[in-house]
Amino acid sequence: MDRRTLSLALAGSLASAMALLTIPAQAQETEKCYGVAMKGQNDCKAGMHDCKGQSTADYDGESFKLVPKGTCTSMTTPKGKGTLEPMKG
Repeated sequence: MDRRTLSLALAGSLASAMALLTIPAQAQETEKCYGVAMKGQNDCKAGMHDCKGQSTADYDGESFKLVPKGTCTSMTTPKGKGTLEPMKG
């Protein structure tokens, strides 16, 4: 194989590899998990606010964090386990 052929083969392989890197990863399924977010790190909704990053207390039972599907109820905090439904204070 001469240098030119080798260079073209290498360039083609590199282009193929780069194309694979630009394919977005499949989005992971998530679920809303209440009572696990730290203060200011919630993804949305709570009794006193309705948007991301506005929780004022750690592990607020009315604020949720998006977590990988199937993991919420196994998460343990100092206030108990995560829940799929809001907890009233």
